[in-house]
Amino acid sequence: MEQPLSVAELTDLIKLTLEKGFQEAVVIGEISNFKAHPSGHYYFSLKDEKACLTSVMFRTDNQRVKFKPQDGHRVVAVGRITVYPPRGNYQLVITRMEPDGVGALQLAFEQLKKKLEAEGFFNLDRKRPIPKFPKTIGIVTSPSGAAIRDILQILDRRFAGLHILIFPVKVQGDGAAEEVAAAIHHFNQHFETVDVLIVGRGGGSMEDLWAFNEEVVARAIFNSRIPIISAVGHEVDFTIADFVADLRAPTPSAAAELVIGNKWETIQHLDHLMKRLGRVQDQLELAGLRLDDLVQRLDRSLRQKISDFRLKVENLRGGLLRYSPTLIMENYRNRVFNQLEILHRAPKAIFERKRWQVEHLQSKLRLLNPRTIMERGYSIVRVLPSRKVVKKAADVRMGDKLLIELAKGKITAKI
Repeated sequence: MEQPLSVAELTDLIKLTLEKGFQEAVVIGEISNFKAHPSGHYYFSLKDEKACLTSVMFRTDNQRVKFKPQDGHRVVAVGRITVYPPRGNYQLVITRMEPDGVGALQLAFEQLKKKLEAEGFFNLDRKRPIPKFPKTIGIVTSPSGAAIRDILQILDRRFAGLHILIFPVKVQGDGAAEEVAAAIHHFNQHFETVDVLIVGRGGGSMEDLWAFNEEVVARAIFNSRIPIISAVGHEVDFTIADFVADLRAPTPSAAAELVIGNKWETIQHLDHLMKRLGRVQDQLELAGLRLDDLVQRLDRSLRQKISDFRLKVENLRGGLLRYSPTLIMENYRNRVFNQLEILHRAPKAIFERKRWQVEHLQSKLRLLNPRTIMERGYSIVRVLPSRKVVKKAADVRMGDKLLIELAKGKITAKI
């Protein structure tokens, strides 16, 4: 009979054997009983239809996991087998983990998008309009990338003289998301004159663009008081920042076009209006010429009338001289002066006659107004509920309800 082993000795032998034989195991299974401990470690089980494996992923390793593990996720895990002697249990200590069938970044993207959408981050009614006339533009991007060169070239070409502030940041790799978020906060806290921010970078893979899919950047954009244009990657690239921003530009170059597009178009529109105003001025000058012509024609007509009257006077005077009756001469003179007076008073007389007619009609209207009659003590009697007006005693019967309308107020009665 062999020398017996203690429990601890046997456990140590098993531990040594397992850990030596499974220094790196690749396991596929479904997560269950997932728990994120306050210490930052993940504790859960990997299971399939026939077995279950206790698993742990320490904080230093799970910080590199882009998605948030949940019960039901099917994953591929890489780790080593260890034995925990106090309980005699073996477990899988996971160092790397990926979703099975879908990339970790894509899963993380969908998870965060769903979360922020539920919180209202993408609502259109909270998005602010981009200023039409920005005087100061802030840019958050890498100082050495092609994106900043493209933006500055387009801004200078389309509208030189704009005030531009650049906050240089990392746009990929560890810490990039935190730098982008800090830059947005800095602009909001220290630059009240900034009218709009362009936040973004040039194209790249999903991993390269990942800083703009981080929650810290999304929340910085959401909380910004300054309107933000997101300009990340190429036209086919979409990031969480694009959904949260007030305006998404398909490329950094397009962002430069959009941020001053309205201003440039407005200048062109003003130029068009100035041309239209010039044409209107020409029309006004033409109308003025026509008015001057009408005034001259009216002046000539009045002068002709006066000349005609003078000719008539001269003719009458000649007749008087020919016949030499003083009385006839005075009579014709009075007739001429009367005609002139009538000519001057005719418009006023017509106006007075028309005003009298209007006042006479107004007086008739007041007399015919039922309310005016009712103010003298009369009333209108209606049968309820039909509201038919009672014109004679035969229109009502015993028990009918009546509505009596007075000049001021109403009375209900019953026969």
